[in-house]
Amino acid sequence: MAKVKIKQTRSAINRPKDQKATLVALGFKKLNQVIEKEGTPQVMGMIKKVSHLVEIVD
Repeated sequence: MAKVKIKQTRSAINRPKDQKATLVALGFKKLNQVIEKEGTPQVMGMIKKVSHLVEIVD
């Protein structure tokens, strides 16, 4: 699988618990943090769920 770099661009404050939990499950701890994950279907689904809070970085 290809690696995907993801950056959290918006805060999780005032978001539903499931969206906050998804960000934590992806590995985010602070704003503007960039993490690298495998592009599995599970991870891509998590990214889609919080797509308004994150962006994919090249």
